[in-house]
Amino acid sequence: MSSIPLKPLPQQLGVPAAGRPLATPSMNLRRRLTERGIEALLLLAALVSVFTTLAIVAILVWESIAFFRTVPLVEFLTDTQWTPLFDDAHFGIIALLSGTLTTTIVALLVAIPLGTVLAIYLSEFAPFRIREVAKPFLEMLGGVPTIVYGYFALLFVTPLLQKIYPDLPGFNMLSAGLVMGIMIVPYVSSLSEDAMRAVPMNMREASYAMGATRLQTAIFVVTPAALSGIASSYILGISRAVGETMVVAIAAGMQPNFTFNPAEPAATITAYIVQVALGDLPHGSIGYQTIFAAGLTLLLITLLFNIIGHILRKRFREAY
Repeated sequence: MSSIPLKPLPQQLGVPAAGRPLATPSMNLRRRLTERGIEALLLLAALVSVFTTLAIVAILVWESIAFFRTVPLVEFLTDTQWTPLFDDAHFGIIALLSGTLTTTIVALLVAIPLGTVLAIYLSEFAPFRIREVAKPFLEMLGGVPTIVYGYFALLFVTPLLQKIYPDLPGFNMLSAGLVMGIMIVPYVSSLSEDAMRAVPMNMREASYAMGATRLQTAIFVVTPAALSGIASSYILGISRAVGETMVVAIAAGMQPNFTFNPAEPAATITAYIVQVALGDLPHGSIGYQTIFAAGLTLLLITLLFNIIGHILRKRFREAY
């Protein structure tokens, strides 16, 4: 059988395809310049973010060094009183850390269980129409200004709690922590639900084939497979709770007390920074420098949680 000769393509003959002109050297040069310009713009954006982070760290460290020249580091870490603006000044960051940790723990006790349950429901049980309506409304909670949450905690949640606990003071960490937990739920549920939906369907089908129910599949198959993303959502929620400002400043009070009792008022690190950073203190004074020492402490706490989250992601990450 004789072979049929192939007809050469128009591009091989130097003829443009239907309606497509051949690329000229000037067009290739223009395209390369455009791509180089886009790459340079993206690199500039990345460098700006890196430079901003380094500048923040440098300012915090520089001002904190001046602070620790006056206040010993041991006193800063061990003293249980924080009264830097009084005549009898004390600089014990533990008083602020106790308030920060207490409100964060209360918030996580609300956000992690509720956010995880919502994520499992939206990913495994909710019908399509309900999920498409519920998830945007849930994510809208993350866009509400935090000062609104603060007044909601002070004017609604606290009086409601006082009906159960009559001795509860008007400013307390319990109401602030509960409202913070509600505020963090969208972060936990949305990221966890995305991680669960990324689990391949064949894992669910294999579980069903073994006789497992939808609930058993969701808890014992899907959740462990998405543990890396779920852990990331938890770390994000923790960082969000630690760095929250307006809710605790309004509802928890701004009185630095070394206490882990959520029914008492206390101040957090962020609330103290808001209280002092109003321009009333002279630049370079010891009271002014406490802002940067507290900010550096907050930065180190957030960095620690981010490192833990990175380790958890590497440890439990599943590749499909």
